[in-house]
Formats: sequence, C-alpha cells, structure tokens
Amino acid sequence: MEPNAFSFLSKGWREVRDSADADLRLMKDRANSFKNLATSFDRELENFLNSATPPPFSIPAMGSPPPPEIEFVKKLRPKLSAMRRAYSSPDFSKSVLEKWRPKARIRIDLSAIRNAIVSEVEEAVESDEAVVEFKREKRLSLKEFWDWGEWKGEGEARDWEPIRKLKSRFKEFEKNSEFVEKFKSSLKSMCRHPQESKEVPPLDVPELLAYFVKQSGPFLDQIGVRREICDKIVESLYSKRKNKLLPQSLSGEDSAVIGNENINDELDLRIASVLQSTGHRYDGGFWTDHAKREASDNERHVAIITTASLPWMTGTAVNPLYRAAYLSQSAKQKVTLLVPWLCKSDQEQVYPNNVTFTSPEEQEAYIRNWLEERIGFKADFKISFYPGKFSKSRRSILPAGDTSQFIPSRDADIAILEEPEHLNWYHHGKRWTDKFNHVVGIVHTNYLEYIKREKNGALQAFLVKHINNWVTRAYCDKVLRLSASTQDLPKSVICNVHGVNPKFLQIGEKIAAERELGQIAFTKGAYFLGKMVWAKGYKELIDLLAKHKSDLDGFNMDVFGSGEDANEVRMAARRLDLNLNFQNGRDHADDSLHGYKVFINPSVSDVLCTATAEALAMGKFVVCADHPSNEFFMSFPNCLTYKTSNDFVAKVKEALENEPHPLTPGQRYQLSWEAATQRFIEYSELDGILNNEKGGAKSSTYNRKRITKSVSMPNLTQIVDGGLAFAHYCMTGNEFLRLCSGAIPGTRDYDKQHCKDLNLLPPQVENPIYGW
Repeated sequence: MEPNAFSFLSKGWREVRDSADADLRLMKDRANSFKNLATSFDRELENFLNSATPPPFSIPAMGSPPPPEIEFVKKLRPKLSAMRRAYSSPDFSKSVLEKWRPKARIRIDLSAIRNAIVSEVEEAVESDEAVVEFKREKRLSLKEFWDWGEWKGEGEARDWEPIRKLKSRFKEFEKNSEFVEKFKSSLKSMCRHPQESKEVPPLDVPELLAYFVKQSGPFLDQIGVRREICDKIVESLYSKRKNKLLPQSLSGEDSAVIGNENINDELDLRIASVLQSTGHRYDGGFWTDHAKREASDNERHVAIITTASLPWMTGTAVNPLYRAAYLSQSAKQKVTLLVPWLCKSDQEQVYPNNVTFTSPEEQEAYIRNWLEERIGFKADFKISFYPGKFSKSRRSILPAGDTSQFIPSRDADIAILEEPEHLNWYHHGKRWTDKFNHVVGIVHTNYLEYIKREKNGALQAFLVKHINNWVTRAYCDKVLRLSASTQDLPKSVICNVHGVNPKFLQIGEKIAAERELGQIAFTKGAYFLGKMVWAKGYKELIDLLAKHKSDLDGFNMDVFGSGEDANEVRMAARRLDLNLNFQNGRDHADDSLHGYKVFINPSVSDVLCTATAEALAMGKFVVCADHPSNEFFMSFPNCLTYKTSNDFVAKVKEALENEPHPLTPGQRYQLSWEAATQRFIEYSELDGILNNEKGGAKSSTYNRKRITKSVSMPNLTQIVDGGLAFAHYCMTGNEFLRLCSGAIPGTRDYDKQHCKDLNLLPPQVENPIYGW
C-alpha cells in the first residue's frame, strides 16, 4: 500500500507541476504577443507621423497659409505621444502580467485613438471646407488610413489630395536622388555574404620549410650556422611563391605596409593570415608565464641591474648610474638601480684607496653624493643592493643567488640588464622575461677579446661565445651593443647609448671661450689615460712607439693609470727606452689634465672608450685606431683615425701641429646623456611602451602587425628560448657543473655574511627545498 500511495502522490505532484508550467508559459506567450502588438502599433504611429511631415525639398511660398495636414499633425502629435508612452511603459506591462490570469482574453480598446483621429480629421476638413465624410460605424486601420485616397468604401470615400501629393513627391525623390542609390549600394556591400570574399590560399611545402628554417634560427645559431645563411635559405624558399600569394593573402593596405620590409616579415604575415583565416588564436606556449605584472596606470617601473658599483671606477658602475639619473627625470616611470653589495673582504680588494662601507645605506649616500656633484640636479630614483662576490680570476663581480628576487613583483615591469651575459652566466632563479614585461640587455664588454689573450684562449672564447648566445637569447627581449666590436648576439642592434659627464662638456665650453679670447688653452702635448692592464691598449701603444721611435724623435707622452699589470708595463717601456712618463691614475676631469691637446688611445679591445668621448667633449684631438669600437667618434672633426702604424705617426704629427676645431652645439648634444637617453629609449623599443599611445601611422602599423602576429600564430622562437632557459636553470642548479664552468664556490645562494649585511632571510628559508 505504501508504494502505491507514494506513486499516487508523486503522480499528482507531477500533474500539478506540469499544469503550473503550462500556465506560466501561456502567460509568457500572451505577454510577448501584447508586447509585439504594442511595438507594431508604435511603428505604425511613427510611419504615420513621418509620412505626414513635408519633404525637405518642398518649399512653401512666402505668406501662404500652412497646409491643413500640417496643422492636423501638430494637434494630433501630443495626444499620440502620450498614448504611446502610456502603453509602452514598463509599469503598464508589469501591471498587465500581475493582474491578468492565463485564461483571460487580452482586449485593448482602441476607440480612444479612433475617436481622437476622427475628431482631428473632421476639424481639419471642416476648416478647409473639404467634402469628406466618415462612416462612424467603419473602423479604419493605420494602413488603411495611409492608403485612404485609394480605398473605396461603398463609393463614399474619395481621394485625399495632400497625402497623394506627398506620396508622389517621395517616389520622385527616390528615383532622382543619388544619395538614395549610394545608400542602397553601401547596404548591399555591408550585407555581402561571407562566402563572396576571397579565400586565403593554403600554405605549400616551400613556405612551411622556409618558416621552419626561420624559426629554427636559435638552434642553428648554436651549432654554428650563421644568421646570413639562414636568411638566404628562407629567401630562396619563399621568394618563389611570394609574388603570387602575397596579393591574395593580404589586403592592399597590408601589401603597401610590408612592401619595403624584409622577407622574414612578409613570411610572418603570410603565416598569420593563413592562421587567422582558420580562426586559430594562440594563447601562449609551454614556457609562457601569464603572471606578468600589468600596469594599472600610466606610470611604469624601470629596474636597472648592473655588475659593479662605485667607488669602483669602471664603466658598468658609472654609466648605469647616469642612465638611472636621466631616466628618472621623466614623470612617466619610476627607476630603481640595483647594484652589487660586497662583503668587507671583497671591498678591500675592489674599491680603491682602501674605501670600505659597513652598511648599504653608507654606500648609497656615497653614490648619491658623487652623482649630484657631477650632474647638477637631484636625481629621484631608488638604489637597492643584491649579494655579489668578487672573482679574482675573472676580475669582476658575480651575483650570488637569484638577482631577480631583489626587484619586488609589483615593480617588475621593465628590466635593463647592464652586461646581460655577465649577469646570467651563473644565474639560477626566475627567468627575467617571465617576471618582467620587457627586458633590455646592454653589452658593455668585449669578453671574447679578453679571453683570447689568456691560456687556451681560442677554446675558451669558442665556449664563451655560445654561452653568451645562450643566456642573452633566453633572458632578453632586446639587446643593445654599444659598437660593432662586440659579439653579434641574438636580438641585438648596434647603438651608442652612453653619454659623457656634463662636467666634461662644461670644461670644453670653458676652453672654447678662452680660445675665442685669444688665450692659449692647450699648453701640453699628448697623453693616455686608462686602467693599467695589457688589454686596455698598453700593448698596442708600446708596440707602435717602439716601431717608430726614430720617426717620433723628441716625442714625449704622459701615461696615467693604475692596475694589475702596472709593473710589467713600466718595465717594458723602460727596457725599450721609450719616452713615456708614467703617473698614477686620476679622474679625467682633473685640472691637471685640462692643458693636454692630444689624447692617444690605441686600444682595440674596448667596446666604446669612455675616455675618448670625454676627451672629445673637452675639445681635444683624439688619435685612435680605425676600429668598430671608434665608429661613433669618427663623425667628429677632432677624431683622427689611423689604419697602419705609418698612418699612426702621421696622425700624431698632424694633431701636435694644429689646433682642434671648436665643437658645435649639435656635436655637444650628441655627446650628452640627454641624447644618449633618447637613443636608448628609441632603440630599445621603450618609446612605445612608456608612451603607451598611438604615435602616428608608423607606430600604429607596427602595433597592428605585432598584435596580428602574436595573436594569430605560435612563435617557435619563444618555445626554443623557453627551452634554453629551462636547460640553463637545470645546469646552474648543479654545484658540480657550476664549479666546472668557473663559478665561485657557494654562489648559487648568498651566504650568511650577506644575510647579515642586507638583512636577508637565510636561503634555506627563502627556498626550503634546498634545505631538505
């Protein structure tokens, strides 16, 4: 009995539920029908009012009374508008749904509307003495009202002439108006069926091979296949089909955009157009990190990470400091300079004149005082420190631990890696391009040239070359090389993004003013200044002077510098009986150096000699080798370059016998840090990132192409770069492999002394997995 009773109850409940659902659906359908009826009524009213309005080309005669239909519409319009608002308001439909039951019949009494229309028409007809009679018992719809002049009801209704004239004028306007024809043609073009558009031709085998070779560039570069060979292979494979496929797969605008660009861009856009035609969208690769910081406002954050710090007077300590100061002048970005912190034992080996610091705050104060004395304004940027260790064998500072962790994630927007290969040789931490939105590397040093001078230099240079390619490709989006003397790294362009201390430009202006007054500005001859190591040009200088000792009879030269090879250099010069006067190193802006007229720099190992730029800024002659490292300076008239040793003698004599040319304002600006900062922003592609705006046709075209390619197709280069970064992370995590490659023992993580100096948590707490 209980099962039967339960089934009976459940059956009854289902019937009740189905009946309720049916009633609700009926209410909904009837409400929709009422809504449709109101909409159609509203549309008929609108058509009626529009049709009664005189056409724009109808110009009544001056002083003539308004037509009766116009007065009729004016009187009728307020009443119709009020009715329309009443019936179309949400409250009215809501009250209908609440009060009416499902089985109630919806009846709308339109007699008020009929009576209003009839009364207004009767008044208008009576005023014009029109002979028009209405049959009260016959109801007219709005459609019938519009066609009233043609509708015959038992022979009693006649044509209404004003309405007939309006209709005829509308027909004439439609026939004779060019605007209507253009409007119709535009509608047809907008409503064209998608199948009418041309289909994008599919890729063929040569195009696929060309794209595969292009995207395999990282791997081919690692095994020694040069980039030029890859480009030629891609061009030969793709050029066969380019002329035939490009007009079909791209629009006229796109074809004009890429017409002057290289074959790689054309191939990229060809692949992108095919993928877009299939509806494919690329949302990221296997190695892609989607947790990058997004700028919530117009302010950006720039982090500059370098490998040295004051008081060590080296290029990677001084130039990044100036870069941070001049970048911080713009309100568009906040700047952080991240420099290495050395323990006291390392400070004693690196910093000159026995200068040491007990805390990062003390060293930061020293850095800021030194900078403000030279730039003349207060720079608003942050200085932070990361743990570093000094390597005696490499004569450089190497990071200890993950350097990227010392930039907070909230500020991880744009990273500038000064010497990216140096920073990432033993980097074991988060990938820079995963943490930052844009990573720029600046190459300062020609490491291959230094390594070739060591024992087994050729083999070491071969290995270092490929390691440099590896780490810069894996960790940088863009690489800037200061000159062509550096290694040709992936994603790199050549541009001098360094300037000179404003103090040197002021010295040059002072000397030029003295010369204009007829005073003798240069009272001394030639000199050379640089760190006293053989690789800094001392070997080339001694060889040239020894070879042409007789040609330069009576020539004396002062040499300023200190360094590891100072004793050997002095002994070699003394043994060859050269007229070289050696003195301790000093600041190039020292007053004792202002009177020298000729700066001689025979070095070919420098990437971009800062001392050469400073000498030119002070208005001196510069005699240097015709070498890629000096290409930027060759445009200055006071720069005298030589190709042979005999040419060297001739240039030295020319400089000693003549007076330097005064610098023009344009030349002084070209040497300044303001100009260098502008060049850096342009060549690093930061102008579009920092401005974050549409900068005309060129930038909009670039943005359109960049978005099209990034959204439409997966980038094999990014996949390869991610794989290289992962492999590098695994290798640098192994202490044995680190030691075999020359790393300082125990530098995978920072040590206890660094924890104490920088107030850091122990590595076992920061990275617990290493403590298991």
